[in-house]
Amino acid sequence: MKAFTFQEYFEKTAQSHTPEMSFQGSGMSFPEWQRAAREKLIELLGYFPEKVPLNAVTEYSVDDGDVIRRRVVIDVDEYMSMPMIVMIPKSAEKGKPPAIVCSHGHGKFGKDPVAGMAGSPEREADMASQNYNYAEQMARAGFVTVAPDLRGFGERHDKYDPVDMARDMCNVNYVKGSIFGIYPLTLNISDIMRCIDYLETLDEVDPERIGMMGLSYGGTVTTFTTAVEPRIKACDIIGFVNPFAAYGIRDGNFCGSQVVPNVYRYFDTFDIAGMIAPRPTLLEMGIYDACFPFADLMKGYEGTKAIFEAAGAADKLESDVHPHGHAFSGGKAFDFFKNNL
Repeated sequence: MKAFTFQEYFEKTAQSHTPEMSFQGSGMSFPEWQRAAREKLIELLGYFPEKVPLNAVTEYSVDDGDVIRRRVVIDVDEYMSMPMIVMIPKSAEKGKPPAIVCSHGHGKFGKDPVAGMAGSPEREADMASQNYNYAEQMARAGFVTVAPDLRGFGERHDKYDPVDMARDMCNVNYVKGSIFGIYPLTLNISDIMRCIDYLETLDEVDPERIGMMGLSYGGTVTTFTTAVEPRIKACDIIGFVNPFAAYGIRDGNFCGSQVVPNVYRYFDTFDIAGMIAPRPTLLEMGIYDACFPFADLMKGYEGTKAIFEAAGAADKLESDVHPHGHAFSGGKAFDFFKNNL
């Protein structure tokens, strides 16, 4: 008997599906595949907004122990601005340290817990459960960090759904954008690129040593952005690279901010991570991850590893398998960025 439901239909489709431009079975050398794959991925991402002057405004600057915290707002396109928390280690006075863009996940507080801005018991719980304040931790370890609110999150959340409060606004915004041919994931990638533009203007930053990291949806944005943005010299992808057939089709554990049309027709997640080679990449995987099961994360790692090996860059891919859940491990990231930025 054939399927009655969409779930059965999509699972059966995924069982026999091999993405058209997946590295595995492509028969292409890595350089040939990477050029073609990156070109196709950029095509799939679609519309990127035209750049406008950043018009950066520092709304405050506060001495916070061994770092300086700044709230900065930049213009990212004609119609949109983006708030960020920028942290400058005081050690930057002795030289130009590397910088890390720190992307938050699919939580309701956006950048705040990532930047260590507790402010409420709920934010504190986020920080504790996911070791979530990695922008603050990295800044106190000597890196300049910037933690932005992505579109649809934190201060950039629409606050309500006029149709149904139970609906995920990521999905609503995906549908709204799709009729323009504009996608939230692409806009967030574009905004991260504007973060890098901003970092390049800072006297405290070495523009040749910029990295990126992020947990969960932050891992999605880190993966896609690093794949198409060569200014990112090293990245830490935390709890994300697991096959679309698993977290997407089987579990439905994604939203309209995480995909663009036809992406799985051409690529799996590990193909996109593999495009990053030969730049240093760290994949963090928690054995108790209840969001993206560890077995799926390992499949993603193995797929990425095969591509890095084909690129002659096996030594540039690292893994941090840790005894925690869907969280920042902190076990290898500090040394990873110190060694690679």
